[in-house]
Amino acid sequence: MAAIALERVAKHWGATRAVDDVSFDVRAGTFTVLLGPSGCGKSTTLRLIAGLEAVSAGRVRIGGVDVTEAPPSKRSIAMVFQSYALFPHLSVAENILFGLKVRKVPAPERERRLKRVAELLGLDKLLARKPAQLSGGQQQRVALGRAIIAEHPVCLMDEPLSNLDAQLRHDMRREIRALQQQLGITMVYVTHDQTEAMSMADQVVLLREGRVEQDAAPAALYARPATAFAARFIGTPPMNLVRLADGARGAVIRGTDSPVVAPGAGEGLLLGVRPEAVLIDPAGVPAAVAAVEYLGADSIVACTVGEAPFIVRAPGKLELGAGARIGLAWPREAQHFFRAADGRRVDSTAAAAIAA
Repeated sequence: MAAIALERVAKHWGATRAVDDVSFDVRAGTFTVLLGPSGCGKSTTLRLIAGLEAVSAGRVRIGGVDVTEAPPSKRSIAMVFQSYALFPHLSVAENILFGLKVRKVPAPERERRLKRVAELLGLDKLLARKPAQLSGGQQQRVALGRAIIAEHPVCLMDEPLSNLDAQLRHDMRREIRALQQQLGITMVYVTHDQTEAMSMADQVVLLREGRVEQDAAPAALYARPATAFAARFIGTPPMNLVRLADGARGAVIRGTDSPVVAPGAGEGLLLGVRPEAVLIDPAGVPAAVAAVEYLGADSIVACTVGEAPFIVRAPGKLELGAGARIGLAWPREAQHFFRAADGRRVDSTAAAAIAA
């Protein structure tokens, strides 16, 4: 049984469709990320699960129970907000225990849970401090502690790391994932950051304009994107997408005569290749270098292939100047094909490729 199930859920404000016919299941004890650009409906979807917004259509089920009309207090969920929402006049301990006190949980039980949560999160020596005396990462742990002390089976998190610096985000990603696995809770996590999604999730629901673009494990989302949007959204730098044209012996990249990148017609198709799959090879597709960005472990080479920009991620430092002419090649299995009209994946065309 799914811990959470959304069945054709929608949320409309007049003509604005923030969430439009969204369906997905979240398995019990897993970490699911709602991923997408700003305005795609991911936070609204989370609020619909929590009961903070009323659905316009569809059903929401938690633990097999239809909670579509139930208030948040009846949904057996905990929630962590982007702003942390800590009471500045209360101590760490009082912030964590606030919900239990409201629900009149007996004092001995509150103390038992507080001790466990403080040890789990490394807050046992900070319980007497006020939020203003804590770092950003420590405040985030307090917000987490307040959520997990309720011991609900489902925890919802709305971009909880967006206020932290890069190093803290990296550390907290690992801590939150380890905590979720240790406690075995079901977690739904909203973010626009693909790094968070790829490094933390068991399941990623990629949203675009209020609809599900792809629902898959992180590895599948990277290796087999269902649409051109998914292909570009996942990966750093994003996947190269170039238009194809009909050549004399098969499909070629528009603006080039050779080599053939796939058999048959190319008009109306997009070719996708990830920058890290591309090799510099004199026998490959001709390209002109626009700029090289050296990052230490590798270099990002911005090129032009035919009529389109093309990015290469190559190991080490490359001594290439602007205007240099190079060849680019990649293995057959690195190619992805999409329809230019609607961006949907096409598999039948990927039968031949440039030999790397």
